[in-house]
Amino acid sequence: MNYGSQREFERGIQEPAPHEIDLLELFATIWRGKGRVLAAAIVAMIAGAYYAYGVATPTYTARASVALENRQEQMIELESVMSGLSGDQATINTESEILRSRRLAQKLVVQQGLTDDPEFNPFIRPSRTYSISGLKERLLGQVPQTPTEKRVLDVTTNNLMSAISVSNVRSSYVFNIQLVTTDPEKSARLANGLADLYIEDQIVLKNEATERAISWLSQRVATLQSELEIAEQKAQDFAAQTTLVNSETLEALGLQVKNVRARIADVRATRDEGAIRIAEMEAARESGETEVMRLAASDSRFDQLADQRTSKAALLIRFDEVLSAIKADHQRAALQLSSLQSGLARLESNFDEQSTDLVKLEQLQREAGAARSLYEFFLTRMKETAVQTGMQQADSRLLSEAIEPNGPSAPRTSLVLVLSGMLGLMGGVGSVLVREMKQDSFRTAEDLAQTTGASVLGQIPSIPEKARKNVLEFFIRNPTSPAAEAIRNLRTSLMLSDLDNPPKVIMTTSSIPGEGKTTNSLALALNFAGLGKKVLLLEGDIRRRVFAEYFDITNKSGFLGVLSGESEFEDVVTHHEGLGIDVLIGVKSDTNAADLFSSERFAEFLSECRDRYDIVVIDTAPVLVVPDSRIIAHHVDAIVFTVKWDATTKVQVTSALRQFEMVGKPVTGLALSQIDPKGMQRYGYGGRYGAYAAYGSDYDQ
Repeated sequence: MNYGSQREFERGIQEPAPHEIDLLELFATIWRGKGRVLAAAIVAMIAGAYYAYGVATPTYTARASVALENRQEQMIELESVMSGLSGDQATINTESEILRSRRLAQKLVVQQGLTDDPEFNPFIRPSRTYSISGLKERLLGQVPQTPTEKRVLDVTTNNLMSAISVSNVRSSYVFNIQLVTTDPEKSARLANGLADLYIEDQIVLKNEATERAISWLSQRVATLQSELEIAEQKAQDFAAQTTLVNSETLEALGLQVKNVRARIADVRATRDEGAIRIAEMEAARESGETEVMRLAASDSRFDQLADQRTSKAALLIRFDEVLSAIKADHQRAALQLSSLQSGLARLESNFDEQSTDLVKLEQLQREAGAARSLYEFFLTRMKETAVQTGMQQADSRLLSEAIEPNGPSAPRTSLVLVLSGMLGLMGGVGSVLVREMKQDSFRTAEDLAQTTGASVLGQIPSIPEKARKNVLEFFIRNPTSPAAEAIRNLRTSLMLSDLDNPPKVIMTTSSIPGEGKTTNSLALALNFAGLGKKVLLLEGDIRRRVFAEYFDITNKSGFLGVLSGESEFEDVVTHHEGLGIDVLIGVKSDTNAADLFSSERFAEFLSECRDRYDIVVIDTAPVLVVPDSRIIAHHVDAIVFTVKWDATTKVQVTSALRQFEMVGKPVTGLALSQIDPKGMQRYGYGGRYGAYAAYGSDYDQ
């Protein structure tokens, strides 16, 4: 039999596909779903057109331009209290935020009376029945409350701020003010109003700042004047209290102290010299020697007397006279020194006192001078600032007034349609890809063969008959229909699967019920009979027993009677004249079906059927439901596994096939059943896979 080896099978159904993106397959998937993609794009464009032309309210954008004056020419040559703006990036950002500020927006609301405009004041709009707040009030049974004036002003200001946008022209000091409303005249009026308010606000702020500066300077000047008067009065009072005339008098007094000190030094030297001489003379007198006394006296008269060899008594008298004179001089010097020292003490005391007074007076005079300088500075500043009142210039000027726009700025219908189409295309592509990702069934024979590793023997389209009895009539009535041709292809592939030993006993099964295996069994038996073969159709699914719905067979015990020996084969088999086949149905039994098919009697029964018929087709139960099919598989020559198109999951199919591999009986081939040609075309596979695509949907030709 021509089927993949177990290793190939396990590799096909167990090893996951590598996580790679096949771009060609991705584009092929999108191309197959082009109808859905185009439909999504068309629907999205229709929705966009409905929104642009029927739902959206046209809005108009007006723009005014304001230029920032970073250099200002003063009308007077005085330093301004409110200097011009610097023009750096921080200043530009600040001015941009001021233009968007709530304060200016609120001023514009009051100036333009926007609280009476329904566009900005939602509380005066005609009806709130279908709004969120109105619906909430109705559901909760709340009575609408009249908003306060502050609430109305706040809400109106918020709505106006959302309609304002400010941008700075790159590498310039120009600001563009844009205002979006539903009326072109209103947009231009509000944009110009905001620009005017911005410029006016700058002048007002400067004037207010000037007035505040003048007020503060006036208070400061008055305070400084009072402090100056107090400082000057202190200096005058201190000058009146002291005996100090001026610094020159103090300098003369210092010179006098210096002279007295020099005089004291001279007198002290004289006194000391006298004391030394007195001591020397007294020592000489005690010695009594004439020469010694001559040296000590140093007196010319004494020298004359000594030369004349005057008596010693006369010499002593003269010596005493000299000594007395020296003692008198010494006493006068001592008295003079004492007098000079007393006078010096008085002079020094007077000098120190007047020095301290001079230092304090100079300090008071300096404080008064500093107070005067500060007072004069602030007085000058106050007068300069007062002169500038009413001469302030704005830091900005109106560069371009806003004009009424010629047409609405939104919605941009062409852009809406383009974006809607693009969104529709993306949505369509997304839905196609999501559908493809979620798809876990088989739509093509190629996918089925690639996933399972087994051969696909046939692709059978769905039969346009609902009742089971009509299925037989359909095959008899339409021998050249796509379904009949597909069964012929299945039969041919099955017989060619093993040319040396063509199969005689053929089993059909599936993963779960409802996949079309019974219909395939009937059609396959009919095709073999058309070749002149003697065919037996055996109902191996004795649990459901659906053959009774295809054939009018009554009072028959079925092949279970033959197995039990209660009936002869000829008595229970039924020949169908229209199909040209023998049919052997199954009947209900108390014996477990799996035990029955495992018996030696069943094997002998199939051996007898081989001898009686050219082809035996056994319709068995689904693999994943009961084990009957795996047991019967040991007695057959070929296994046809039916998979329902776009229904049976890959997990179910691979699990069922694995059941056969486990018992050592891999399936001969697969049959993709109940294929919907229209569905294949809808998925984008029409005309690409399988012969049935060429027949279209008309099965009765």
